[in-house]
Amino acid sequence: MKKIDPRLVLAVTAAGLVMALWLVLMSVIVWSTLDAQERLAVGEVLASRTVLVAMGWLLGLFLVAGTLHVLHRRYVGDPHRLLEKIRVVVTATTPQQLTPRGTAEMQAMARAVNELAAQRDQLRGDMAAQVSQASHSVQQEKNRLAALMAELNQSVVVCNRDGRILLYNQRARQQFRQISQGPALAAGAELIGIGRSIYAVFDQQLLAHALERIHQGMARGVASPSAQFVTTTQGGQLLRVQVAPVRAAVAEGADEETLESVVSGFVLMLDNVTASVEEESARDQLLHGLTEGSRASLANIQAAVDMLGFSDLEPAMRERFLGVVRDEVGAMGRRITDLAQRATQRLKTRWPMEDMLGADLATAAQRRIAAQCDRPVTLDAIDGSLWLKVDSYTLLQALTYLAHRLVDEFEVRFLQLRLQSTGTHAQLDLVWSGQAMSNETVMNWEMDAMRFGAERSPLTVREVVERHGGEMWFERERVRHQAFFRFMLPLASVQGVVDAALGESEYSRPEYYDFDLFKQADQSSALDDRPLSELAYTVFDTETTGLNPAGGDAIIQLGAARIVNGKLLRQECFEQLVDPGRGIPAASIPIHGITDDMVAGKPRIGEVLPVFHAFTQDTVLVAHNAAFDMRFLQLQEKATGVVFHQPVLDTLLLSAVVHPNQESHRLEAIAERFNVTVLGRHTALGDALVTAEIWLRLIPLLQEQGIHTLRQAREAAQKTYYARLKY
Repeated sequence: MKKIDPRLVLAVTAAGLVMALWLVLMSVIVWSTLDAQERLAVGEVLASRTVLVAMGWLLGLFLVAGTLHVLHRRYVGDPHRLLEKIRVVVTATTPQQLTPRGTAEMQAMARAVNELAAQRDQLRGDMAAQVSQASHSVQQEKNRLAALMAELNQSVVVCNRDGRILLYNQRARQQFRQISQGPALAAGAELIGIGRSIYAVFDQQLLAHALERIHQGMARGVASPSAQFVTTTQGGQLLRVQVAPVRAAVAEGADEETLESVVSGFVLMLDNVTASVEEESARDQLLHGLTEGSRASLANIQAAVDMLGFSDLEPAMRERFLGVVRDEVGAMGRRITDLAQRATQRLKTRWPMEDMLGADLATAAQRRIAAQCDRPVTLDAIDGSLWLKVDSYTLLQALTYLAHRLVDEFEVRFLQLRLQSTGTHAQLDLVWSGQAMSNETVMNWEMDAMRFGAERSPLTVREVVERHGGEMWFERERVRHQAFFRFMLPLASVQGVVDAALGESEYSRPEYYDFDLFKQADQSSALDDRPLSELAYTVFDTETTGLNPAGGDAIIQLGAARIVNGKLLRQECFEQLVDPGRGIPAASIPIHGITDDMVAGKPRIGEVLPVFHAFTQDTVLVAHNAAFDMRFLQLQEKATGVVFHQPVLDTLLLSAVVHPNQESHRLEAIAERFNVTVLGRHTALGDALVTAEIWLRLIPLLQEQGIHTLRQAREAAQKTYYARLKY
C-alpha cells in the first residue's frame, strides 16, 4: 500500500471547507432576502431535506477530490517520478535512457534529458578511449602479471598491512579449498576472497612474528628479506608459509620506524606439506626400525658367534646358536627387503607426474598414433570429467609403441581409445579388431625396450606402468570380435585438480585482485559510522518451500555474492541447494523450479548455515525484503547455534527512501529503473546478483540525499512504510 501524499489530503480538506463555507454563505445571502413568511416556508421545506443537502455536499467533495487526485498525479506525482528517474540516469555509470511519458511538456523534458545523457555518454566514451590508449602500457604489465600468476604452480596471496587479501591466484584458491571445513559447500570461499582477513586461516601472532623478523632484516640492509613458518590449519593440514614484504622505495639509512611504515603489505607463498611430512616421518620410522632392529640382530649374532668359538660346546647348544644366527640373518634380510621395496615404491611415487585432463590425453594419443602408424584412430566412451596423474610423455610413448607393433605384426587397420573411471582408478583401453595374440607375445612386448619409427627409449611398457603405480593387461571381447590393452592409471588428487568451473577461459586469468585495498586504513572503526562506499557486503537470497516461515516452510537454496571496495566479485559466490527435510509443495515449484529430486541427498540446513556464516564474516548483509530471508535464518538459530549478528540492509526499504514516488519497489521494477539485466530470476544466486547490482546503484543516490554512513542508511530505512512488514 502506497503512502498518500499529505499535500493531496490537505488540498481535498481545503476544498471541502471552501465548499461548505460557500454553501453556508449562499444560504445566508438567500435567507436575508426572504420575509418572515417565506423564511418559515423555506425552513419547513429544507428541514426534512438536510440529509440530502449534506449528501450533495459530500458528492461534490468526492468529485472535487477525484479531480484533484488526477491533477496531482499528472502535475505533481509524474514530475516527481520523472525527477527520480532523472537522478538514476545522472548517477548511472552505463548508458541509460528515459521513456517519455506524461504530458507533452514532460515528454519534451525527458527527450531533452536523453539528449544530454547521450552527450555525456559520448564524452565518457571518448574519455575512456583516451584513458585506455594512455594506459596501454600499464595494461600490458597487468596482463603479464595476470598470466604469470595464473600459470604459477605456487600458491600466492598478497595482503595489505591489516591482513586483508588483495590478490590470490588459481592455485591458492585450490589450496584454500583443501583446508576448508566445508569444501563441498563453499569450496574455500569462506576463507579466501578479496577483502577477507588472512587471519581467519593463520594465527595473527605467527605473521606478526614473521613481519618483525623481516623488519629487522630491512634495518640491517638485507636486500630481499623474507621469513618462513609452518602452521596447522583447523582441518589438521600442515602449511609452509613464506612471507615477503611489499614496500616502497625509501632513502638509504632510514630508521627502523620509517622502514616499517613503508611496508604496505606482504606476499604469502603457501605449500601444503602434509603429505611430504607424513612421507618423511614414515621413512624416518622405517630407517629407525631398520637400524634398531639390525643393532639387536647383530648383537645376537655376535654373541652366538662368540659361543660357537668354544671347542667344547655341546652339539645341541651349537645347533641352538646356529639357529639364532639363521633367525637373525633372516630377520635382517626381511627388513632390508622391506626397506628396498618401500624405497622402490617411493621412487615410483617421486617420478614427475602432472595433472592432466583425461580427454586431453586421449586426444593427444589419437593424434600421435594416427601420425606414427598411419591408421585411423577413433575415441569412444571418453569420460570428459576425469583428471589423471600421469607422465604424459612416457605414457604416450607406450601407447604409440603398442599401436605400432599391432600395425606391423598383425596388420591392424583401425584403432580405438576408451577412457572410463572405476572409482579409484581410470581405465584407458587401446582397442582393435582382428587377429588375437598369445599371452606370451603380450609379455614379450611389455618387457622389450620401446622402439618405433625413429624413436628409441630404454624404458619398457612394464616400467612405464609401474612408475605410474598402475597395471596393464590384455583382454578379448569375443562378442564384438575385439581385443584391447587396458591401462589402470591413477586419478589426480582433489588438491591437484583444477576445478572445471574455474578452468574455463573466464577464470583463466586471476581477476581476483584489488590493489585499491592497499590504500584502505585500519578497519577497526565502528561499522555504523563508516561510509557505505567503504564497507564490504554479502548480498544474499533464499528460495523456500513457501512463504510462511513460522508455519514450517524451510530454505531449499541459499545464494550469495560479495561486494568489496565498490566492486561485485562474481567469482566469489556461494550457491547451495538444501534438503528441507519435507516435501516441496507443487504450487511453489513453477516459481523457483526446484523439485524434491534436486534437493534429495543435499546437505541439511544445519551443515550449510555454519559455512554460510563463515562466508559472511566481516561483512554487512544485504537482501531484498530482508525481513523475509532473515526470519528463516533466525528460526534456525536454536537448532544450529548459528547467529547472524551482522548489520542488515534492505534494498526494498532503501529503494522507497530514494524513490518514494515510484509505484512499485518489486525487484523486477527496481531492476528496470536501473537498467539491470535480470538473469536467473527466482534462483537464489540469480536474485542475489541482481540485488547486488541494484545496491551498487543505490549508494550514490543515498549519498545525494545526505545518507553516507551505515547508521544513516539503517535509520532512513526504518522510517519507510515497508519497514512495518513482519514475518
